Amino acid sequence: MFHNKLLNSLNNEQYKAVTIKSGHTLVLAGAGSGKTKVLTTRIFWLIDTLQAIQSDMFIVTFTNKAAKELVMRLSKSLYISTKDTWIGTFHGLCHKMLRINYAFADLPSSFQILDVSDQLSVIKKIYKDSNIDDKICNPKDAQRFINLQKENGIRCKDLIFINKNSYKYLCEIYSIYEQKCKNEGLVDFSELLLKSYELLKNNQNIREFYNQKFKHILIDEFQDTNKLQYSFIKLLSGKKSSIFAVGDDDQSIYAFRGANVGNMTDFENNFAKKQVIRLEQNYRSLGYILNAANSLIEHNEDRLGKKLWTDQGDGEKIHVIENKNDTLEAQYISNEILHLVKNGTDMSNIAILYRSNAQSRIFEHALFLANIPYKVYGGLRFFERQEIKHILAYLKLIANKNDNISWLRVVNFPPRGIGSKTLEIQASIVEEKNISFYESINYIDNKYKNAIKKFSNIIDYLFEYSKKVNLVTLIEKVLEYSGLNDYYNNTRDGNNRLENISELITAAKTFSIEENCENLPAGINYHNDNYNEINQTPLLLFLSYASLEAGSSDNDNQKLVQMMTVHAAKGLEFDTVFITGLEEGLFPHENSINEKNGIAEERRLMYVAITRARKKLYITYSKNRMLNGQIRHFLKSRFLSEIKNINLHFHNFNHQFNENCSNTKKIAPTFNNTRNLYNIGQQVKHFKFGKGIILNIIGNGKNTKIIIKFDNFGIKELLLEFAKLE
Repeated sequence: MFHNKLLNSLNNEQYKAVTIKSGHTLVLAGAGSGKTKVLTTRIFWLIDTLQAIQSDMFIVTFTNKAAKELVMRLSKSLYISTKDTWIGTFHGLCHKMLRINYAFADLPSSFQILDVSDQLSVIKKIYKDSNIDDKICNPKDAQRFINLQKENGIRCKDLIFINKNSYKYLCEIYSIYEQKCKNEGLVDFSELLLKSYELLKNNQNIREFYNQKFKHILIDEFQDTNKLQYSFIKLLSGKKSSIFAVGDDDQSIYAFRGANVGNMTDFENNFAKKQVIRLEQNYRSLGYILNAANSLIEHNEDRLGKKLWTDQGDGEKIHVIENKNDTLEAQYISNEILHLVKNGTDMSNIAILYRSNAQSRIFEHALFLANIPYKVYGGLRFFERQEIKHILAYLKLIANKNDNISWLRVVNFPPRGIGSKTLEIQASIVEEKNISFYESINYIDNKYKNAIKKFSNIIDYLFEYSKKVNLVTLIEKVLEYSGLNDYYNNTRDGNNRLENISELITAAKTFSIEENCENLPAGINYHNDNYNEINQTPLLLFLSYASLEAGSSDNDNQKLVQMMTVHAAKGLEFDTVFITGLEEGLFPHENSINEKNGIAEERRLMYVAITRARKKLYITYSKNRMLNGQIRHFLKSRFLSEIKNINLHFHNFNHQFNENCSNTKKIAPTFNNTRNLYNIGQQVKHFKFGKGIILNIIGNGKNTKIIIKFDNFGIKELLLEFAKLE
């Protein structure tokens, strides 16, 4: 019989969900309410009570990892073979269905699946064969257009052709692409779903077979389903089928992938009106954290509605910290982490969350300086990211044209028609004559020389250019002249990569100010008192800084602080969480402000961020932030105003903290740290001259000078040590 121990471990609502007899059921499972436990126990209970056998079930998870774990649990707990069990992602299960019914789906038995990169390659081949100008219609845009139409169940023949801008070309490309895939037996990810949907819709016998076969359809993360997936499920379920959907509309954060939070409301209204079960008891977070999440998400309309609660106590109020700038924000967090670890917090149970991946750089820098080991979860550290390494390779070649490693990295990136044969010939010359790739150009036959010479001309030009301009301007020219800007503008994840590139420019700007080489040409040697070295250039110093920041990634055996975007944090939990950058335009993201339902999605994302914390939660924001090398002033996020103040404890990094808060120390009164309090463009106030704007900061240590344009007294040059600025 079924393990009574498992049933006895359930709370009342969980028990009700697990043992509900039949019919369509919607389980609204709040964050930390045990939804995975409920779903797996439901499967065990159905099999153990002989209401189902494994082959009667169609079980959908949203990751392959979740599917494998479920199969393992079934095998281990019920001692049954899972060979005939349909458990997997939508793509995996649809693939299985199409393999069985390939002839009815008008597919060859050996049809091949295109991944995302393969799909783009096919589209680019169409461009080449059809002489389509990629400047009029970008291949990435065409890929997105095709997948969007398929995810909405729209074939090319169903489109209304409008001779407007690039739309006409997109429709034509979709038509050619469809025919090419049909001729060559190719199926992309979106096609797996659309073909399966059409298979059920257009073949009554096959549809009735699966309607009778799958008596129990169980779906995890139902809030993440898109329009086509939901339509497919509705066709799959028969009159005697029971759909058991588990999800949380308040955690629907993947609209950019096509997820439709409205599917949950539709399912409730049309299928599960009488059987909606709310799992509201939270086993993860303490009271103040849950109350904050509840008060925030109440501002979203059209929710199905639930309220998380816990019997584990209130815990600490949420610490909200205002910082003058992003440098201080990162320094505050690193200081607080040191304090927490000193007082017994496990470092691996601390997470720093941010809205955009590019924000990681400044936190990585602060943790590096504080000697705090960290890991960027679900991604690479800032200076390990592909686009950053490519730019640094160009900079290294400008500093040293004989750098063979950097040469090989970017000689054909972005692609510039340099083939493998050319590189093989060049490599053999390098080895034979013991010279660099740059020096080998003079020994290459003219047949292979032209493309290589064009690349070396780029490096030569940038080398000369570096003698005239500062580091930031040089990087901007590298992006333009190398073709990297155009390349990333035309890639699927280009926006994220360009955000990282903008952050590299910010890093260069900050570095130049701190090292007092902001206005010096990048490639001119100079004497830097801070380093007390001769023959160092701003470029070489910056490259050294980047190498040190990249550091060693051999941290597998260490306990590490976890850093990640909020999207990557979904499904995870930590004792202590820092949610950073709570500013209008950053979180909520500026792109969401003008999008339909954009703010509601951002609010759900903030709800997810809050509910990652078990015991201790910090929310930080900055009044000034450097973006793309420029100081910008920010207002604090509206989300902070939407959380009831009773759950919050407000602090300012530069003032004494309440005794009940972690006793974070004020900034040490060294001149270097004092200097870091100020940035060019920042507003300040002097006890005698009043309000003004910082124009420049010169020097280091006790000799640091600050140049300010005051509203009523003009431009003044002051020694920072005695300026007493607010």
